[in-house]
Amino acid sequence: MQVGQLIVSAFDGTRLPEYLRRRLRRSETAGVIVFGKNIASRPGLRSLDRRMQRAAGHGALVMTDQEGGAVRNLRFAGPVPSQPAQGSPRRVGALARGAARELRRAGVNVSLAPVADLAAGPEMRFRAFAGSSGAVAARVRASVGGWRRGRVAATAKHFPGIGAARSNTDKRRVTIALTRPALERHLRPFRAAIAADVPLVMASHALYPAYTRRLIASQSPAVLVRLLRHRLRFRGAVITDSIEAKAVVRRSPVAVAAERSVAAGADLVLTTGSASWKLIFPRLLRRARRSPPFRRKVEESAARVLALKRDLGLRPPD
Repeated sequence: MQVGQLIVSAFDGTRLPEYLRRRLRRSETAGVIVFGKNIASRPGLRSLDRRMQRAAGHGALVMTDQEGGAVRNLRFAGPVPSQPAQGSPRRVGALARGAARELRRAGVNVSLAPVADLAAGPEMRFRAFAGSSGAVAARVRASVGGWRRGRVAATAKHFPGIGAARSNTDKRRVTIALTRPALERHLRPFRAAIAADVPLVMASHALYPAYTRRLIASQSPAVLVRLLRHRLRFRGAVITDSIEAKAVVRRSPVAVAAERSVAAGADLVLTTGSASWKLIFPRLLRRARRSPPFRRKVEESAARVLALKRDLGLRPPD
């Protein structure tokens, strides 16, 4: 089912719930995101992955946050240093490649990394690569290449850049009040990622008045279509940041937010709460049945997700 291919599911515990097994079997989700709470051990994660892939006919995206340092859900895998401490582009690429091999052996095929933001404010200081926009761009490009060589899809985040933020969109509404010329510098690492053929770009939930005065980036056609698709010529899959972020739910319920994101050009809605799918899936399905333009967007997004799965050697549904 095409609508299902637009949603990434989350769950609690270290065992595969029956509802998620059923969802995977029916192609009602593109895959899952795993957190530390889902990982009992390396063998436990591998066993969990086998069960998920068996249910999905070996067609499930399995993703995690694996930036390095503290943001590393698979504690037994790299990159061990945080992004600011990963060193030269060559070392960044080697660390990403080594981490990708460990993730792939554990059954994870998508890394929600690297952070492509500039450390222009306190929020990204311990997560973004250090240096000028050119230096960050070189490291982002090397990271994307390293993940690819290890056969894991990289994700450049958080487009169009939240490095200037003074707080996290997970916790509150965030506005990036930079001019368009100032934002050009923040786009440089994303340009490098796209030039390196990054498979996914994650859309931020911040508001960018320079692009649109009322829509956050993850719900803005100006950002996702006119800027990312048309101007930067990105052809891969766009994934939202967590749809349960406070910057989102303080504006609308998660199902409304998911619908807005898909309508704006997002291909994958990232859920990080186990109950969100039950709200999002039926709403997207109803809108797709009633609206031919929305249905075409669903078809286009599902095609991008299925292409990503094929590139990863998965067996996506017909």
